[in-house]
Amino acid sequence: MHRGYQVPKVIEYLLTICGTLALEGGPIAWVATHRIHHQHSDRLGDPHTPQEGTWWAHIGWIITGRALNTETETLAHYAPDLARNRVQVWLSKYHWVPLTILGIALLLVGTLTGGFMAGVSLFLWGIFLRVTLGLHATWLVNSATHLHGGRRFATRDDSRNSWWVALLTGGEGWHNNHHAHPVSARHGLAWYEFDPNYYGIWLLAKLKLAKHVQIAKFTRRDPEPSVSGTE
Repeated sequence: MHRGYQVPKVIEYLLTICGTLALEGGPIAWVATHRIHHQHSDRLGDPHTPQEGTWWAHIGWIITGRALNTETETLAHYAPDLARNRVQVWLSKYHWVPLTILGIALLLVGTLTGGFMAGVSLFLWGIFLRVTLGLHATWLVNSATHLHGGRRFATRDDSRNSWWVALLTGGEGWHNNHHAHPVSARHGLAWYEFDPNYYGIWLLAKLKLAKHVQIAKFTRRDPEPSVSGTE
């Protein structure tokens, strides 16, 4: 997204496949939309700013068909690195395939181990409920963290740090930190800012599966943290 760390291609593709299970479109559309949001955050051109309404920022920009998923030229312009990668292009075009396979697998496993209703139950829990909760948690980053919470940094947008959104999203709620230092792989800059997403990246680095991890270091004596790289 922001090139905050690097992983081998096989890990990159695996993480991308896991990302498609959220039912939020393909990687090219997702990355391009996020980069556009950062370039025009809370200004004209932002695809999901709360300045156009809380409902718009949360879900309206998607259900009205205003999402950028079909604007191929725009997506390629903002995500040229992914548009040149055949695997990412394929996953963007067929992003629904991994989720479909998972749904069929859950239905079959549940049916074979506990009967048809068990299969349906596993399918509903593993697909419908999980995806619904995941979508709304993600959309809260677009809406709630641009409306409510504290602001550690005086960014040019309305981004805020929200502890409860961070709990729901694995650390993405530290959104003001992220907008101030988007390259940083770590969003929770203070010791008390819970950031499980970064802990996963830290683990990959310890296993030598991630390198050039960019981290914004923060102390109370240094309100404007510097970004350093680790390997």
